[in-house]
Amino acid sequence: MEKLKIEAKAFYESTLREAKKQIEIIDAKIEEELARVKDVIAQLQEQKKATRLIYDGASNILGVKNEFEEGEGGQDN
Repeated sequence: MEKLKIEAKAFYESTLREAKKQIEIIDAKIEEELARVKDVIAQLQEQKKATRLIYDGASNILGVKNEFEEGEGGQDN
């Protein structure tokens, strides 16, 4: 009976170590993905800023309402 306890303890200790390794690997992957997504968002925000400048200029030249100006009910994000 004691041998079974020792074997069971060794099994669960090994399982614990392996599960911890897997959790650490998953955490690292999560961090990598978050960094990648943050980079993509930053790039998109820069593209939006540049496109917004073009839109603002075109609406100004045409003398039409700028749907994105603050305070006029448009979105400025």
